[in-house]
Amino acid sequence: MSLGLVFLSEVFGTAMLTLLGCGVVANVALKGTKGNNGGFLMVTWGWGIAVFAGVYVAAQSGAHLNPAVTTGLLVNGKAEYAPGVAVNFASTLTYYGGEMLGAFLGAVLCWLAHKQHFDAEPEPANKLGVFSTGPAIRSTPWNLITEIVGTFVLVFVILTFGGTPSGLGPLAVALLVVGIGVSLGGPTGYAINPARDLGPRIAHAILPIKGKGSSDWAYSWIPVVGPLVGGILAGLAGLLPIVFTAAT
Repeated sequence: MSLGLVFLSEVFGTAMLTLLGCGVVANVALKGTKGNNGGFLMVTWGWGIAVFAGVYVAAQSGAHLNPAVTTGLLVNGKAEYAPGVAVNFASTLTYYGGEMLGAFLGAVLCWLAHKQHFDAEPEPANKLGVFSTGPAIRSTPWNLITEIVGTFVLVFVILTFGGTPSGLGPLAVALLVVGIGVSLGGPTGYAINPARDLGPRIAHAILPIKGKGSSDWAYSWIPVVGPLVGGILAGLAGLLPIVFTAAT
């Protein structure tokens, strides 16, 4: 498969992920929507379904949709990111670029779909919350640990059972994301994906959103660094069975 097709696959898949994922947050958080005040469980299931759709859309490229997943596969020593896509510097950058652009575009589409409700919503925090995550209790080390742990679970399970999200199966990955959300998502909103948080946060900063307030750049590095560290640790942990087998 050409890197151009890999790039487009990740762009479209990650755009679908953030369109539907940010969309469910908009439906719950913004004033006057049919789903207003639907609650955190509605958000977690909405994100799970967003992952389900995104994985199907990006199946050709292995449906990483997440730089932490790409990084975990890299660290784990995989020969291919997807069938016919060798792991190397160029392919790694292609995945990262597609994921970031797709996340940004999906967030823009979400804003367009909810434009009138963004205008009607009086609270800037609710508007930012549609695009990016934020902590329930702001504490840099603990917020970072939460994101590391949540992403470790995501990437380690993917590595253990399927090698790639598409190998695991879209439904299995979707349920995994729901499980992470309901179990570990309360403290930080479970970004567990640098592109999912940073791409939409950039969209929030750029778009002409009425009364949007700050994009909270002081916090923005945590949902990037935390998931990348979690992905790296999961990739290394996935090597342990190979090490133990070789030792015996």
